[in-house]
Amino acid sequence: MFRQTKTVLQKLRYLSFTGQQHTWKLKSTSAKERACQYQPGQKIHGFTVTEVVVVPDLFLTAVKLTHDTTGAQHLHAARDDSNNLFSVQFRTTPMDSTGVPHILEHTVLCGSEKYPCRDPFFKMLNRSLSTFMNAFTASDYTMYPFSTQNRKDFQNLLSVYLDAVFFPCLREQDFWQEGWRLENETPTDINSPLVFKGVVFNEMKGAFSDNERVYAQHLQNKLFPDHTYSVVSGGEPLAIPDLTWEQLKQFHATHYHPSNARFFTYGDLPLEQHLKQIEEEALSRFKRINPNTEVPSQPHWSSPREEHVTCSPDAMAPDPARQNTLCVSYLLGDITDTFEGFTLSLLSSLMISGPNSPFYKALIEPKIGTDFSSVVGYDGSTKEASFSIGLQGMAEEDTERVKQIISQTIEDIIEKGFEEERIEALLHKIEIQIKHQSTNFGLSLSSYIASSWNHDGDPVELLQISDSVAKFRQALKENHCFLQEKVIHYFKENTHRLTLSMSPDEAYLEKQAQAEEEKLQGKIQALSHSDRKEIYEKGLELLATQSKTQDASCLPALKVSDIEPTIPVTPVQISTAGGVPVQYCEQPTNGLVYFRAMCSLNTLPEDLRLYVPLFCSVITKMGCGALDYRQQAQQMELRTGGMSVSTQVTPDSTQLDMYEQGVLLSSSCLERNLPHMFQLWRDIFNSPHFDDVERLRVLVMMSAQELANGISYSGHMYAMTRAGRHLTSAGELQETFSGMEQVKFMKRIAEMSDLSQVIRTLRRIKKHLLNPYNMRCAVNTTPQKMSDTAAQLESFMKEVADNRKERKPVRSNIIERPLDPLDDSGLSRKLISELNFQPCQMKTFFQLPFPVNFISESIRAVAFSHEDYASLCILARMMTAKFLHGEIREKGGAYGGGARMGGGLFSFYSYRDPNSVQTLSAFRKGVDWAKSGQFSQQDIDEAKLSVFSAVDSPVAPSSKGMGRFLSGVSDEMLQNHRERLFAVTHKNLVEVAERYLGVGQRTCGVAILGPENHTIKKDPSWIVK
Repeated sequence: MFRQTKTVLQKLRYLSFTGQQHTWKLKSTSAKERACQYQPGQKIHGFTVTEVVVVPDLFLTAVKLTHDTTGAQHLHAARDDSNNLFSVQFRTTPMDSTGVPHILEHTVLCGSEKYPCRDPFFKMLNRSLSTFMNAFTASDYTMYPFSTQNRKDFQNLLSVYLDAVFFPCLREQDFWQEGWRLENETPTDINSPLVFKGVVFNEMKGAFSDNERVYAQHLQNKLFPDHTYSVVSGGEPLAIPDLTWEQLKQFHATHYHPSNARFFTYGDLPLEQHLKQIEEEALSRFKRINPNTEVPSQPHWSSPREEHVTCSPDAMAPDPARQNTLCVSYLLGDITDTFEGFTLSLLSSLMISGPNSPFYKALIEPKIGTDFSSVVGYDGSTKEASFSIGLQGMAEEDTERVKQIISQTIEDIIEKGFEEERIEALLHKIEIQIKHQSTNFGLSLSSYIASSWNHDGDPVELLQISDSVAKFRQALKENHCFLQEKVIHYFKENTHRLTLSMSPDEAYLEKQAQAEEEKLQGKIQALSHSDRKEIYEKGLELLATQSKTQDASCLPALKVSDIEPTIPVTPVQISTAGGVPVQYCEQPTNGLVYFRAMCSLNTLPEDLRLYVPLFCSVITKMGCGALDYRQQAQQMELRTGGMSVSTQVTPDSTQLDMYEQGVLLSSSCLERNLPHMFQLWRDIFNSPHFDDVERLRVLVMMSAQELANGISYSGHMYAMTRAGRHLTSAGELQETFSGMEQVKFMKRIAEMSDLSQVIRTLRRIKKHLLNPYNMRCAVNTTPQKMSDTAAQLESFMKEVADNRKERKPVRSNIIERPLDPLDDSGLSRKLISELNFQPCQMKTFFQLPFPVNFISESIRAVAFSHEDYASLCILARMMTAKFLHGEIREKGGAYGGGARMGGGLFSFYSYRDPNSVQTLSAFRKGVDWAKSGQFSQQDIDEAKLSVFSAVDSPVAPSSKGMGRFLSGVSDEMLQNHRERLFAVTHKNLVEVAERYLGVGQRTCGVAILGPENHTIKKDPSWIVK
């Protein structure tokens, strides 16, 4: 997958350190203690230890090693976490935009010396219990990470990954399939026109249909014009067809060498075993080379530059007349200077994060644009970092004004500096992020250190966050102008800055299509008659290879018997606070308290439902009690790990046409800040502010812009939501809250000149939602803190009791379900029941300005605790791996596709798909394949492994007991489901395919988002939006 590192870093911008221990068994010695026994200079399996460092903040011991023969670097982070991770990264520095590192990343995973079968990567997904498997191409490195909780699985995956990267087959056929090829549109018809095909070719066409992506790409290419950052490492669609198979093999030979590699291992498995396997299976076969892949520093400009680019207009833009983007980007220092990087990323947050920041006040609040530009703030993903600031969704005539505001704001920062409380709030955020425990800590760590380590920075220094914090405090103490001096140096006096503007061009897509057509014709005109015949024959060969059943027996695999038969039980206590039911779950949360509250929507008048997602996004951002929205944001940063409200539509686990509707309040805080967190919620319940129309307008614009931008990433999710809209009683509400209907509604709100009616609506919603009468809470914290939390919750409930009103539900059909299935104490969840619901079939097409389609077909099936649910889960996985992947990705050229079971629906989908109606017939063929029973016991076992790796994926202490709290699914129900999964047979799978998916039996909905489609327009069975 191609990784635009900007987006990754935004997630990691606050060094999102998230720690966690899954195994709470006391070991005689912990992994981090064992690692302390290594000594610098010690030799282990061809490696020499160079450094051993204890990092108490993150509960780990870091061991650095170098491989004696090749110079390969290895970092091991020993930590008591059973979710072990391996990654290997290579510095990949392409000098053209043919996408060679990205196509190579795809192709090395298509078979190797020891595992010559096609596509071992996708096959291992079904032969392992991995918790993560992927590969990323960034601008200057390619990384291959996996994680698993099973020791044998770790060795299996390590063997496959090592063989793939160091000894791949790189067959010409794999290059055609994954990279690009010329082929007859219909491979079996020699007279059909020749077209470009290929997985990466289509993936990048899809990526370049996203304006935010296009902008970020241009910005990087133009800010660093002199070396590898001036090209598109993922591949520019029009340059991809210039890459040859020979060039691909050459790039592998020069870049994928141990002397150019960095290995990272993490978790509680012993380091020696990893090193032994890496040495024996790969490194022992290499000598040292000089890879010559260093990235030189970008020569500094003596004067600023300006550039302009165009993009496609956005049909969903909040205001069609305001679709310009403008941003100023500054080149900063080398990222291998850890403390300088830390300081600049903090400085960046102070300048742009939240409503108290100077750029937010200067650029967002005057409503010149809808939101900051898609690239904003500090970016440490390139050898020298950059900082960008600007706006999207602005009018062309505001260009000069925005430039003026940016330079004026920098002057203001130099003059005024930052309030101490904002700096404290930021350091508090770092403290929480170090303490919060996530389930993929190893993966976060590998991404966090990747860029700096790639340029020979010290990865261990990056992990010692407390040292950087202490150094930062000291620098501020010694020089109160410390930050202002950085602003003068890096912003005011920096001549290496780029101002990049982007405007929509009505003919953009047409020009792109035309350029692609010219490229295609150029290739075709050069062909002789015999070349054309050869292309046709090669096309048939590829199709034959793709259609052949492959023998994957060379690959290692776990057995179904390797899966734990039972699940660990999560004990919870149910009680009440101020008359409100509460679930308490004692967990090792590392000094944090996690609070959730579910508030029912049952009394909300139906005409207000469309407004609920807007209510959720603004209720914590408008101010409350004595605090205006700026003070509120400041207090939340200082006292909590975040406070949010989200919509919740939960289908019942036993009945298909019952569901719970509500909003979920979530927040967390350090134990010492518990009273402050509840004080903030109390003010939101008792006196939220809704009167600031200007503030609301800013939030509405940002929200509408975010929804519009998200379609090109999540198109398949929108298609699935729409396809399921009329199939279950919850479907309509899911479409209202999170479907295309919500995107269009927010666009309408953003276009309103008067928001006073919206404010009146939000006030009405508040009375119905923030009502303790319709509420239940959940708390996860340490045993030591539980009674204190309970007391605080009790007093919070007393203080918001005035909001408690018994209101009449809008619908009469309410069913009560006990919170604890084993205890009928009268505490319950209130569900909507529509047992006489009539599903109906509908096919909807949304025409959007993308060159690719997002497709879904959903079929009404059964609820979670139905005896056939487990069989349908296994069937969806097996159909994806054994049939749909080959049809939709390999033959069809889509970036992804498959089937999934959930929410009572069996759903097919495809992602960034060049085809539309053909994919629907592939779904149909998949059902025929399943009904024919042409699959083996091995296929079924692999699907079971794959389903169990999802079922058993690690759960963080903060989320334990949440399934029970939100959906009423008890440990006992999960164990029953588990036993049903184990028991699924060949006969069950054929039966459920016939019973639910056969043409006569099924009730289905279809939705497609994509470019203009004449076949669909002519077909009266489609509704075209």
